[in-house]
Amino acid sequence: MRKFDSKEEYQKKIQEGVSVLLFSADWCPDCRVIEPFLPELEEKFDSYDFYYVDRDEMIDYCQELDIFGIPSFVVFQDGEEVDRFVGKQRKSRQEIESFLENLPLK
Repeated sequence: MRKFDSKEEYQKKIQEGVSVLLFSADWCPDCRVIEPFLPELEEKFDSYDFYYVDRDEMIDYCQELDIFGIPSFVVFQDGEEVDRFVGKQRKSRQEIESFLENLPLK
């Protein structure tokens, strides 16, 4: 999963196509639980661009997007937020897949 190095890169990357942002942190146990199957999700939903956003390194983005719990997912299409799966609860593979399968894309 790719990672943003700057706010400028983040703003540029979400402008085209479908971008799935995973907000996470190294210390988050619920984030580590979903980590093993993320490559398979990226492969299954290969028309989406997946990005890892480190909550600690990019806390200002989290505040801007009202991300107060992790792991959380926010999806952009052509620069517009289209959906989010946000909260501090543990997320199962089935819940994440269902979220991605039911995105309200144009």
